[in-house]
Amino acid sequence: MARIAGVNLPTNKRVVIALQYIHGIGQAKAKEITEKLSIAPERRVQDLTDQEVLHIREAIDADYTVEGDLRRETAMNIKRLMDLACYRGLRHRKGLPVRGQRTHTNARTRKGKAKPIAGKKK
Repeated sequence: MARIAGVNLPTNKRVVIALQYIHGIGQAKAKEITEKLSIAPERRVQDLTDQEVLHIREAIDADYTVEGDLRRETAMNIKRLMDLACYRGLRHRKGLPVRGQRTHTNARTRKGKAKPIAGKKK
């Protein structure tokens, strides 16, 4: 079981796919890491040596912001917008869509489950 950045990587998946389980590493960054460390794309996590896992861990720590640090940074950015009371901050504070989507219909992901209005039959 390879543990990188506080995440247990699934052992039976390819390295490029398994690295994407780490928050902050997507397809492009995972491919970039494996190419930089010259790990074959078809290799599985269970086939990696301890030395290779260590190299991956060091590469991620040195070059990328991942997991807790990234979540904290994102939360701080949102908090900064809310403290500034700019338009985007107000939308975050009210729990409405931030990027200009319509709210008359849709926007259920941000607004939550629809609340029925009493006495509105027609």
